[in-house]
Amino acid sequence: MKRSILVTNLCVIFLLFSSVFVYAENNTGAEDPNTTRTENIASVANTNPGLLQDQPLEQLFFDVPASHRAIKEINYLATGKIVSGSTDGYFSPDRHVTRAEAAAMFGRSLEFNGTNTVTNFPDVGQSNFASGYIQAASDKKIISGYGDGTFKPDKIVTRGEMALLICRAFGYDVTNTQASIKILMSKGIAQGMVDGTFGETLPLKRSDFSVFLARSINPTFIHNYQSTGTKNAIIKKEGLEVHDGPLLSYGVISTLVNGEEVEVLNEFGNWAMIKSQTTEGFVQKEYLEFTSDPGTTPNPNDVYEYLKSQTIVIDAGHGGHDPGSSGYNVQEKAVTLDVALKVQSYFAANSPFNIKLTREDGKFLELSERVALAKKWNGNVFVSIHTNAVNGKVSGTETFYYSRATNPHVEQSRLLAECIQKRMIEAWKLNDRGVKKGNLHVLRENSMPAALVELAFIDHKGDNKLLTSESSKDLAAKAIYNGILDYYKANGINVSAFYK
Repeated sequence: MKRSILVTNLCVIFLLFSSVFVYAENNTGAEDPNTTRTENIASVANTNPGLLQDQPLEQLFFDVPASHRAIKEINYLATGKIVSGSTDGYFSPDRHVTRAEAAAMFGRSLEFNGTNTVTNFPDVGQSNFASGYIQAASDKKIISGYGDGTFKPDKIVTRGEMALLICRAFGYDVTNTQASIKILMSKGIAQGMVDGTFGETLPLKRSDFSVFLARSINPTFIHNYQSTGTKNAIIKKEGLEVHDGPLLSYGVISTLVNGEEVEVLNEFGNWAMIKSQTTEGFVQKEYLEFTSDPGTTPNPNDVYEYLKSQTIVIDAGHGGHDPGSSGYNVQEKAVTLDVALKVQSYFAANSPFNIKLTREDGKFLELSERVALAKKWNGNVFVSIHTNAVNGKVSGTETFYYSRATNPHVEQSRLLAECIQKRMIEAWKLNDRGVKKGNLHVLRENSMPAALVELAFIDHKGDNKLLTSESSKDLAAKAIYNGILDYYKANGINVSAFYK
């Protein structure tokens, strides 16, 4: 192995720990051999050739080879001097993050004054490598001490604590760990463990923290990232430098002219991530004149344009020579198509979403063809419509999502399923059979948040009446439509104008 280790420009010596952690974030299909439960790190293909993550991977640390699942994120933070390794060239990606290290990494990201200082904590002396960052992060209410007045700088950070710290650092309006987890999951910063949980009590690895922090700083590291501006700004400096990241230590990829208009994609500390006609990167916010006040919610036109870019794929189950389940002389394939067409009508008449149907008639499609269409259309949401059947005695509605890493959007898929299930129960008032994990092809093999709703039991007399009633099918379509809007609302998008 060629060991061209570039560590001389890294700013702080991180402490090495004695324990090894067996939980990890991981690339899709590339499981860490030391792990039994992994979080997905799906590979990101950015269209902007200027950003660092698209450059050839260079090994900066002996223990982070080009094949490492988090090398892009670790290299990105190391290039910005946000993280570093030991003097002998090791990053120790599998070691746990301490509270002192977390404070230092947040402090460097946010350009806090890291000069060693006297702190408010008796167990953090001025000589502690992170004393300046700890005090600054405490003053900014990002991280706090304990009831006895101590800080416990060597205490290991858990995944749940990490979620709360990131939300505080980025100004997300949350007050507890659970709300923080939902924010990170909804934004794609975290994707959860392969068993469907977040693992909030598990210790946090240095490599995983690097992934979360890189995604928070630069959303192009997020799987299926789509650059969508929420406000516009005008450049107020001739030759304004555009950097790879939100620090001057990141390289300059282009310059902008005075008076040039740009879209603002993300804001971080004193920096904004912008997109012009020719480039995408980070600039200092002091040289931007916002057309709307920073920190305000997008105006209705911005939301409308964003939703126009969102593709909703509705899949009518079965079709052609595959009738699906049946009962009382009614076939599933006919019911699902009727409801799907009604859902399409709701979207077309009431919203700017781009709506696609896998089938609009009685044709047959293989399951793989349905998934292929959704991917071809670059779908943002996939909903498959079905009916159930057992023995004529079971009644109710249930909605499924896939809970493993083949589809990397476990939490988002669960959220989507929960939103649709809730609306269906309100609409039809059938037995609530709940939101469940389902190993179903159209969910498992998809690459976007996906849910499958079983409207009712076609072989149950009472359920069958709903499935054959035009007004009831319209209520089901409306419930699915509003449920998808609820999903977007839960992700922070103002869709109130589009509800029916």
